[in-house]
Amino acid sequence: MLGGIPVVKPKKRALIPPAPDCVELGEVLIIGGVRPQQFDVGYRPDGVRFAFDSKTLNDTKSIGKNWGNMVNDLGTEATGVHSRFPHAVVAFMVILPGPSFVPAQQPAVIETLERLAGRFGVNDPAYMAEVIALIVWNPADGTIDPDVPDPSSPLRLEAFSDQVRAAYSRRYKGLPPHAA
Repeated sequence: MLGGIPVVKPKKRALIPPAPDCVELGEVLIIGGVRPQQFDVGYRPDGVRFAFDSKTLNDTKSIGKNWGNMVNDLGTEATGVHSRFPHAVVAFMVILPGPSFVPAQQPAVIETLERLAGRFGVNDPAYMAEVIALIVWNPADGTIDPDVPDPSSPLRLEAFSDQVRAAYSRRYKGLPPHAA
């Protein structure tokens, strides 16, 4: 999507990337308006343009006990980035093991994630992320559940990259360092 930009490991606790135009993969420190936060991927050629983080809960007890904390983390992390970098594209993947994600939990979890996703414009609420994917996987064979979330949901993994690309293009198309 970014056209051959190098992917590099970030320097620990560095406030700027190790090269002027690179994608950082690893513990990317972003100082937001709420608190410092580590993200899994960052692109920050002139401030944060893209921040991605993955979130996991590993068993039924963890999902039941920690789901509310994860929702708070998603909102706080998005708010932290957007309060200092309102044009940034914030994306999350929430990854849950299928056998632990009981059907009674699914509607509330999916509805909550759908409410937190889809920040379209820079004036939309800062607590929302531009893109969220929900991945429900089978630990026995590594497959992803094709039915959860529903195929029409914006949380589908298949839609993730296109949604990121669209959000990034809305915000940065034609601007340096991508200007032709």
